[in-house]
Parts: sequence; structure tokens; C-alpha cells
Amino acid sequence: MQKKYMAYVGSYTYNGKAKGITVYDVNTEDGSFAYRGEEEVNNSSYLCVSHSGKYLYSISDEGVVSFRIRKDGSLAHMNKVSIQGMRGCHIATDLEDRFVFVSGYHDGKETVLKLLPDGQVGDIVEGIYHKGLGTVAERTFRPHVSCGGLTPDGRFALVADLGLDQVKIYSFRDDGKMSLVDAIRCDMQSAPSKFVFSDDGRFFYLVYEVKNVVDVYEYSFREGSRVPEFEKIQTVPTTDPAYSSPMTATVSVRLSPDPENLHLYCSNAGDNSIVVYNRDPDTGILKFRCCLPIGGEYPKDVGVFPDGKYVVAVNHTGNSLTFFAVDYDNGLLVMKHREIKVAEPNCCVIVPVPEE
Repeated sequence: MQKKYMAYVGSYTYNGKAKGITVYDVNTEDGSFAYRGEEEVNNSSYLCVSHSGKYLYSISDEGVVSFRIRKDGSLAHMNKVSIQGMRGCHIATDLEDRFVFVSGYHDGKETVLKLLPDGQVGDIVEGIYHKGLGTVAERTFRPHVSCGGLTPDGRFALVADLGLDQVKIYSFRDDGKMSLVDAIRCDMQSAPSKFVFSDDGRFFYLVYEVKNVVDVYEYSFREGSRVPEFEKIQTVPTTDPAYSSPMTATVSVRLSPDPENLHLYCSNAGDNSIVVYNRDPDTGILKFRCCLPIGGEYPKDVGVFPDGKYVVAVNHTGNSLTFFAVDYDNGLLVMKHREIKVAEPNCCVIVPVPEE
């Protein structure tokens, strides 16, 4: 029996034109969405789904909101917990769904909350404010925490700070407490913003809002060592130099959901494009396939369909979702279907409906 998939899109609500999370049925055969309904969340700036696939978590003005994903793909509200700080910009869970990590752009804070066995969000177990000064530039002069989460082995927490041009590395205890042990020091005014690990845990992909590149690292940890090892093995541009706008910002990164993560995608605001790479699962190396316009403005995220044949651009200022088939052989994005209008979308997750 073919799996059923749903898409959840988070939007800002302060303009009164969106409720927060829009729910869509996903047609994996033709790469399209069909509107199902909406859930009220104040300014849903980012979403993530638990690794069990049973729960959805959203950032809101109040902190974090949790939902249970029903068998039909609709959402059942569970609880809401304050993060005792300003609204976050990124949220992620660990592989075992024991903790949720909320990154705060505006106040430079990384907050860790416990996850309960029933999927609800529990108490805050850690809250760390970054301190210091970056360079004298509009975005990179003070802490702006943009992404956080655990290494695949669960030993360390990584926190990207695009204001300080660093990815701080913290040791991570079983109770959620963190201690700073090292940092990946990036180029000045590069603005490291989002990262992902390959599913096998061997490779780490870091994108930059200002520098507009992807850095590829090999990740390892030696028993008895105090710190992990991140060896940079490649840097590739996220834009096509012949057509890129000087005001471009690379704002998202996604891996294809196939077992070997054979492709990587980034969206570029300003340039209004999506870049697609092939990924060698053995070496982690990326090979550029295409960087093409997405028919919308400020693609804040890119959603990848389960077979990787289609992608959807989440166009924040364009107030739309636009759909494309990916021709990997010829390096093309082929527009599919009409755009879907949605007010100020920020993030899209496409997930299978839980079977239990």
C-alpha cells in the first residue's frame, strides 16, 4: 500500500491573512498540493516533525506549540510552552525525540526543552545567550542564533550564529545541559545560517547567508577526545555567478530524503532561485546541477517531495508556493501546476502520515 504524505506550511500571522499552519494533502505522483485546512499558531516561523513522524512542532510568539499528527494527516493541538525569550527562527529535535532545540535570531539565544513520552513539550532544561561582537556590518555585528541541533551521535550540540560568524560546539549531557568546548570559526561577514547532516552522520553541510556558499565537512569523533573533528573538504557556490543578484542571501538547505541523500538543495532570496547538487554518498562531495529561478519572491525554504522528483519553493514575500519537477540529467527545474497562494510562508515540511 502506497504511503500517504502531508505538507505543513508555517506562516506569519501578524498581517491577519494567515492562521499560522496550512495543511495540504500531497500528490506524490504529479508533485502537487491540495488544500486541507489551517491551524492557528501566532507567527509560525519554522516547523519540524519528530523523527518518529508522529508529532509536529512549531515556533510561535509564545514559544513552542506541539501537535499530534492524526492518521488522516490532520493536526491535533497538544500543548504550548514558553521559551522565556523572543520568538525563535528555527526548531529541531534530536534523533531520539528527547529534546527540542529553539534558535533565537533576535535575542541570540539557544533554548533546549524536554520532550515528553506522549510528544508534548516539557520544561526548559537549558538556555544559553551568545555574547560578543561580530564585524561592523548590518547583519553580522551581534549574536543572531540561526540554527541548532545535535550531532548524529548525540554527543555535541551545534549552534550556528550568523552574527558572530561561528558555529559554536557544545558538549551535551543526558539532562540537556550544554558546555562550550569549541567552535567552527567562519570567514568574517559570511553569516553561517543553516546546516544539515547526512543521514549516515559522516558529513556536515553548512550554508551562509552573506557569503552564499555551502561548506562541506567530514565529521568524526575519537573516543577519549574532548572535542569532535570537522574537516572541511569542499566549498561550492550557491548561486550562478553569471546571473546572481548582489543582494542574494542563501536561506535554506535540504537533503533529498532517499536513504543515501543523493541530492542537496538550497534556496536563495534576492536571487530568487533554487540550486540543486548531486551528492556522492561515499565522499560527501557535491556536484552542481543547476541554479534556476522559482517564479516567486524570497524563497525562504524549499520542500522536497519523498522521491526527490519534485520540489516546492516557499516564496515568503511572493506569498506563494511554486512547484517544479527536477531534471537531474539535464540540470533543469521544470515548472509544474499553478502557484498556490499563501500569506508570508516561512517553512514547509513534507512527511508521511503515521501508520499507528
